[in-house]
Amino acid sequence: MSRQAAIRLADKTYDRLQELAEKTGRTATFYMREAIETHLEDLEDVYLAEQTLEQVKRGKQRTFSLSEVERELEN
Repeated sequence: MSRQAAIRLADKTYDRLQELAEKTGRTATFYMREAIETHLEDLEDVYLAEQTLEQVKRGKQRTFSLSEVERELEN
């Protein structure tokens, strides 16, 4: 199953995308999908890291030193 989405692009980005599609014989949609699928996990990781950092700053989550982790893994 797939769903359709619409996005707005700056003119320069749109033109670059169209040029790439023409040069390669692929569709602009292919490259938009490829870019999203390639970078979505990275964006999710950044968001999670920011949330975790905020929780550490608020004292709601603790960090562990490398030596603590090594000791725990030895057990």
